[in-house]
Amino acid sequence: MKLSKQALIGYPAGVVTGVTYGLNPLFAVPLMAAGAAVSSILFFRYLFAVVLLGLFLLATRHSFVVNLRQVVVLLTLGLLFTSSSLLLFEAYHYMASGLATTLVFLYPVLTALIMVFLGKIPSWPVWLSIAATFVGVAIMTGGSDNGSLSTTGIVLSVLSALSYALFIVIVNRSRSIADISDTVLTFYTLLVGSVVFWLCAQFSDTPLTYGISGVGAWLSLLGLAIFPTIISTGTLAVATRKIGATKASVLGVFEPITAILVGTIAFGEPLTPAIVCGIAISVASVSFMIWATKR
Repeated sequence: MKLSKQALIGYPAGVVTGVTYGLNPLFAVPLMAAGAAVSSILFFRYLFAVVLLGLFLLATRHSFVVNLRQVVVLLTLGLLFTSSSLLLFEAYHYMASGLATTLVFLYPVLTALIMVFLGKIPSWPVWLSIAATFVGVAIMTGGSDNGSLSTTGIVLSVLSALSYALFIVIVNRSRSIADISDTVLTFYTLLVGSVVFWLCAQFSDTPLTYGISGVGAWLSLLGLAIFPTIISTGTLAVATRKIGATKASVLGVFEPITAILVGTIAFGEPLTPAIVCGIAISVASVSFMIWATKR
């Protein structure tokens, strides 16, 4: 199988995006168990990411200069990316996390539909892969916890998926930010997120640093900043630009796969036959998409 140069960069970047974002539980669960507020965790996560990425850009002499039109797009991207996280966390208050995760994985479908509206119709192998990965995620998360459907939870989960889908499409289609590097785009996206989460923390009843003490807690925040934030957001931009919005979104299936494996290995959560089956279906569908659309 011969892959194009764009695919050789884009597909691995998409896989890295899903895997690194799926590491969220590895660093976040110990912090939440210690009593840290979600708003505080997200604020420090984004703040550390912005500082680290800013230092990298300064060291490599990247320009931070953007024009007014680009500022508007970057602000929109930051708000969409941040909204996706906030809406998902809110959905967890109304329904089981497995159900919410399954509904949020509607974003490849929403991405494809938006692209159709924009005149970019995915091929049938991509549609088939979208359907198969959604089934795989439903199987993986369906047996992990029980809970009834909630109208509010459904709305929040779908809005989270829609926010993420719009983020991917804008990165892929916006001409005004086409000349901005993936690193600078990631920096401004996370900068907006850090401001939003700081504002959220101000309205929280929990003190900003409550539950965050000791070297381990701060290392967990640093891990959150590096892996599921800087690396994941940066590689998402690369994948979206190299292989397109729809294919990049399908590769997001590696996020729930990684999160489930982290739970099994790090936290002793059970690895059921349903989970193994769901993972196998998802990986097979992604492999089929890469094989069928290699040109």
